[in-house]
Order: sequence, then C-alpha cells, then structure tokens
Amino acid sequence: MTVLHRNLVGGEWVDGERRQNLNPARPGEVVSEYAQADRDTARAAVAAARAAQPDWSRRPVAFRMEILDRIGTAILARTEDLAVLLAREEGKLLAEARGEVTRAGQTFRYYAHQMLQPQGEVYASTRDNVHAEVRRRPLGVVGVITPWNYPLAIPAWKVAPALAYGNAVVLKPAELVTASAGELARIIAGSGLPPGVFNLVMGAGRVVGEELLTSPDVDGVSFTGGTGTGGHVARQCLAHGNKRFQLEMGGKNPLVVLDDADLAVAVRCALDGSFFSTGQRCTASSRLIVQAGIHDRFVAALAEAAAALRVGDPLDPHSEIGPVASPEQLAQNLEYVAVGVTEGATVVAGGAHDGQFMRPTLFAGARNDMRVAREEIFGPVSCVIKVDDLDEAIAVAGDTRYGLSAGIVTTSLSASERFKRDARAGIVTVNLPTAGTELHLPFGGVGDSNHGPREQGGYARDFYSVPVTCYTGW
Repeated sequence: MTVLHRNLVGGEWVDGERRQNLNPARPGEVVSEYAQADRDTARAAVAAARAAQPDWSRRPVAFRMEILDRIGTAILARTEDLAVLLAREEGKLLAEARGEVTRAGQTFRYYAHQMLQPQGEVYASTRDNVHAEVRRRPLGVVGVITPWNYPLAIPAWKVAPALAYGNAVVLKPAELVTASAGELARIIAGSGLPPGVFNLVMGAGRVVGEELLTSPDVDGVSFTGGTGTGGHVARQCLAHGNKRFQLEMGGKNPLVVLDDADLAVAVRCALDGSFFSTGQRCTASSRLIVQAGIHDRFVAALAEAAAALRVGDPLDPHSEIGPVASPEQLAQNLEYVAVGVTEGATVVAGGAHDGQFMRPTLFAGARNDMRVAREEIFGPVSCVIKVDDLDEAIAVAGDTRYGLSAGIVTTSLSASERFKRDARAGIVTVNLPTAGTELHLPFGGVGDSNHGPREQGGYARDFYSVPVTCYTGW
C-alpha cells in the first residue's frame, strides 16, 4: 500500500488534494502520496504556530532540550529506512543518504545542547548604579522554505535552531521530496513537542509559500533555493511587515588548481566537487580554474576519471552517480550542454543521458564569460578555464555574481594562505572539495549566494533570536 503523508497543523493531520511522489531512478514507480495544502491550510498552520509559540518559549530549558534530543535520537534510530526513502525519492546514493540522515539527527542533538551555552552578555554601564545586559528573545513564528537536494539535512539545520531558540515553525518543503518531510514531521509530532510548535504544509510555492511570505503573523522566513526565487522572498518579506529573512541561494564555485598541485589530489577534489551528488549541490565545483603548466594533464586525467564513474540506481551499491532529480532539471542540464558547445567549449567527457541518468559532463576550453561558466547549472556539469598564474586565478575565481564556496589545490603554503585571504567566498577549502561542511561551523556566502546571518553552529542564533538591551538602575 502506498504511504500517504498529510499536512501537520496544530497537532492534527490535515488532508488535501492527493499528489504522487515518483522515483527518479525508476520511471513510474510511486514512492508515496502527499496531501497538497491550500492557502487555508497554510493560514491555519500559521495561526497554530502563533498560538503555540509563547508557551513554548517559556518552557524550561531542560524540557526543550529533551524534546530536541528525542527528535535527533529518533532520526538516528531510523537511519536505514529513512536513507532508503530519501534515495528513492531524491535519487541520492544510499551511502550519501545515510550520511544525510545522520547529519539531520546529529543537528537536532547539537542544538539541544546549544541551549546550555551562554544566551546573553553582561556589560559595564557608563552610568553609576546601572546594570547593563543583552538578553536574547525568540524571533517568534518562522516560515521555513527548503529545497529538494537535501530533503532532511536542510530542514533539520533550520528547524532545530528555530525550536532551540524558542520559536514556532511552519515548514514548507519542496514538492519533489514530501515523503522525507512527512517522515520528519511524524518523528517531531511523536516527540512530545506541544501541538502547533511545529507545522508542516506541503504544496506549491505560489500558494503555500506566498502565505508564509505575506502573512502578518510570520515574523521571519528562512529560505534555501534559487537566486531568482530568493529575490522574490526578499521583496515579499520587506513589503509585508518588514519581516526578517535569511536567504541561502546559488553558487558558481571555483576550484583553482596550481602547477605545483598533486595531480591525484586535484582530480579527486574536482571529481567529488563537480559530479558527486549528481552535481546537485550549491557548493559544487562548477568552474575548474587550472594553471597552464598542469592544465593538459589535469584535463586528461579528470576526463578519464569522469568517464569511469558508474551511473546507476542509487540503491545499487556499485553506483557512484545517481539520477538527476527531475525531468525538468535534466532538461535544463542538457540545454546548458548545448549552450556550452555553441559558445565554443569542447565536451571531453559525458554529455549523454539515459532516461534521467546523465553522464558526468566536462567542458574544456571554456572562458569565464561563457554562460556555462557564469550561470548555476545544478547538475553534473563542470568546465575548465585555463589561467597563467595565481593572480589571474584569483581574479577569475572572484569574477562572478556568486560567492558561496571556493577551493584551491596546491602544495604551496604561501599560495594557500593568500587564497584564504583573497578568495571572495564564505567557505574556502585547501586541497579538499568545495562541497562538504560541518554542522557546528557557519555556512553561507557573499554576493548573490547569501543574504542575512549565517546558518549552522552558534551563528544560527543571530537569525532565530533578537537581542534586547536591558538597563537596570538602583
């Protein structure tokens, strides 16, 4: 029997128009069904969150800690079945899916313990007989809008800190991954969290998402997705109550390879960063900026390694690359392959597809003014740009509207230190892939990649709470 996931509103499971969720690796296979929320359902969810938030924020820290720890523990206890569901729904390799489930569970447990960290500051006042302090107050009701590429990890790293800092949440996941969101909601609902503190609404962004953006009862919105949609989120939040917003958007991330690089390390970093997770990561290495002395050897070695990657069903332990998540995303990827050829770049690996399985595709002879070097593709497509030296490499790396992640492969300490200093990005890696982050460290970028406070770690507090300066005289 097909599993049905309903919306969660005020502690009740709410039905709606039924939609199917399909497996990208097996055309026609139904993963689950979900109840599509309408605007009234979204409004009810916001109202439930508004009613529940004051009581939740005043609950003892020990109680809130226990709830978050219980959620994280329950996620980890279901690692295998959640990973299989995630792999079937999104197309991620089973091993990667296990890692994502583990990350989600650990995130909830991490924020359970973050509640014991200092939540304010005490300052000396310039006035006699005055005590000065800064306290933290919850933001209030938070709308959380998440993408399809990390259907458990990204909701976790938004929902967990929101709850930890005393907020109520309305989660709107991407429609491609409603099963993962539905199972997360079931775990949260069974944790003892008071009704209404967490709500799930599944549906179209133009309906459900718009209600979160325009409702006067939503105090802030945390969004991860495309840059164009992020701009719309910002405009709507400003126009409707000047609500706080946090945007995590796209990337066109450079990996610089210098002449002194270890070739095997460079190929490994590029292969992982460019093609693993089917290139469906905002931190993917989509521009490979390579110094002339190593360029030809690097291109030949990477093309050979990319061609050898096994593309197949994510549940097959021999697969190294899974399917593209949707037909629409595949069509966009293939369109960019055609654009790259038209612009004059040369396909040296990949370019073909079988159903929703796309071969990892590498362009050589690219320039940084080409569309394939400037626009986020969000698929297993990368391009190589030749440069003469480190100065040119840093200049080309920074010549982009984005600024999420940037990496360098080199054996030179001075070059790596200069790159860490000068790279225009929020995340910088040395001799590592551009993709890959840790839950206790800040995540975010500059330019069109990010707006607002950083996500993850203790830095999440800056979005989900409001500093209040308090003066006491005697």
